[in-house]
Amino acid sequence: MRIWSLHPRYLDRQGLLACWRETLLAQAVLAGRTRGYDRHPQLERFRGSDASRAAVAAYLRGVAEEADARGYRFDRARIDGSSTSESPTIDVTTGQLALEWAHLSGKLAVRDPDRLALWADVAVPAPHPLFRVVDGPVASWERARPGA
Repeated sequence: MRIWSLHPRYLDRQGLLACWRETLLAQAVLAGRTRGYDRHPQLERFRGSDASRAAVAAYLRGVAEEADARGYRFDRARIDGSSTSESPTIDVTTGQLALEWAHLSGKLAVRDPDRLALWADVAVPAPHPLFRVVDGPVASWERARPGA
């Protein structure tokens, strides 16, 4: 499971679709509808939020907005509380963004070099709208490590 801290605009088609599916799974876990992945480290940052379910819904809305911009149809009815205007924020560190940017760049180099070329001038990637960037190292919940 990879729920990117990066803005969804950087994801290729495969990455965007996987992010949508995996975040829907995370939503189900946090809502108690499934027991699979209930200890997945990617969920720690949502569980640490004051409003974990609202945070996941806000994340999914951000992914759906990117899908709309690309002409995809993601079913927003699958987002719990999708009509809620509540927009929580979660901190993401500069170290976490840098690690994810390197990880995604490696994936795009193989899967979609043209998409990677679109972002060649990006030194500091933008976060998903749910996240507020703060200085700091890679997140404690992250299992991928630089150079791995």
